[in-house]
Amino acid sequence: MTRLERRQGGMTVPHRDGLRTGEVAEQAGVNIQTLRYYERRGLLAEPIRSTGGHRLYPADTVALLTVIKAAQRLGFTLDEVADLLDAGRRRHPSADLQQRAIDKIAEIEAKIADLTAIRATLTEVVDARCDSLTNCTCDDCPIPFLTIGTDRPDGDPA
Repeated sequence: MTRLERRQGGMTVPHRDGLRTGEVAEQAGVNIQTLRYYERRGLLAEPIRSTGGHRLYPADTVALLTVIKAAQRLGFTLDEVADLLDAGRRRHPSADLQQRAIDKIAEIEAKIADLTAIRATLTEVVDARCDSLTNCTCDDCPIPFLTIGTDRPDGDPA
């Protein structure tokens, strides 16, 4: 059996489109450890092995990795990506992607609100010319330095 053959049902079958680990990683723009991690997580099927023990991935693995990385850039976690891929593999239309996208938009909107508040406070710090986190000498310090660390999350004094 050559490097481009595989066993199927007790027979040796040519395997012409197998990509080795390095080829997949390079084409998909990920590192080899990412491929192995995705295999362990079940995002990628375990590839067949050459007679020399090298992993041989199907050609569509590169496209699948591109989809996974795109979903991550959209803010989906690997667990969420795995669920979406699983739903897609069942080949039944599902509103799951729609609902997850709606939920992700709400999550992003909340993060934007938080970041906007942080930006406004930092702008006030710059405008007030604050000079120290613990002993600010500016007249109108926008951050309540004296209360930082003095209250617990439940509002009670520390």
